[in-house]
Amino acid sequence: MGEARYFIGLDGGATRCRARLLDFQGRRLAEQIGPAANIYVDFDQSLAGINQLAALVLRTAGLPLESKNETAFGLGLAGLSRAEDAARVGAALAGWARVEAVNDAVTACVGANGASDGGLVIAGTGTAGIARMAGRSMIIGGRGFWLGDDGSGARMGADALRAAMRAYDGLEEMTGLSHALLERFDFDPHAMTHWALAAKPGDYGAFAPQVLDAARGGEPQAREIAERAAQAIARLARRVLELGAPSVAYVGGVAEPLREFLPEGISALLQRPKYDALAGAILMMGGPVTSDGATP
Repeated sequence: MGEARYFIGLDGGATRCRARLLDFQGRRLAEQIGPAANIYVDFDQSLAGINQLAALVLRTAGLPLESKNETAFGLGLAGLSRAEDAARVGAALAGWARVEAVNDAVTACVGANGASDGGLVIAGTGTAGIARMAGRSMIIGGRGFWLGDDGSGARMGADALRAAMRAYDGLEEMTGLSHALLERFDFDPHAMTHWALAAKPGDYGAFAPQVLDAARGGEPQAREIAERAAQAIARLARRVLELGAPSVAYVGGVAEPLREFLPEGISALLQRPKYDALAGAILMMGGPVTSDGATP
């Protein structure tokens, strides 16, 4: 098969999917957002959503669906860890010129360092660190909400909700943050418990901005949660450097809001990324970055 004329990069996170279409000259033809795609929660639904989003991107650019056989498709998917799962994703995405699926930390790292050697710390709904040298990636963290994600938005939200429940039960002081969180559930612990039975990491992460606002406002309990998260981010950064990364980029929805709580000296180590994860997915497929020089 000849060289691809088009490139789609997809970033499939725990909260949403984003996809970008470039032509071989780096012109941005379309970009769209779709629902989250976690293949370990529901593989078939996730792949259906990915296919729909990719088709939407082509349609937005005015290209027929048949253009997929001229399009290289790179995917960074949250939590993807096994070669057999990547192969299963590839098999489910038939008809594209080329398909490659990797962990979303890999595409984020490739984008952040412009395909050069380097490291990355992701602080979003979840957390992970990655060191990538000579095309080989070593991922640390990223073990999911129950076994990892220390320093994440989801973990901060869960910590704050747990504290609110303890305050309701009189086990610790009722703070302004705990009062505000309980108010969201009409001060009904049964309603909060019922919500938690079905809550996903992104649902917990939705409370992180409220926690960080309270921390910046000086509330001790919220500041303790934020500082604990920042210490976890610092540990990831130090480990990425220990693995040999010459530099460490820093991305994610809670990355910059957490920066002021990082230990002394760590903030200066964590650099802004060159490009985003969508660019990383396209670079991974041998494609260009956007000709307008777009960065995150």
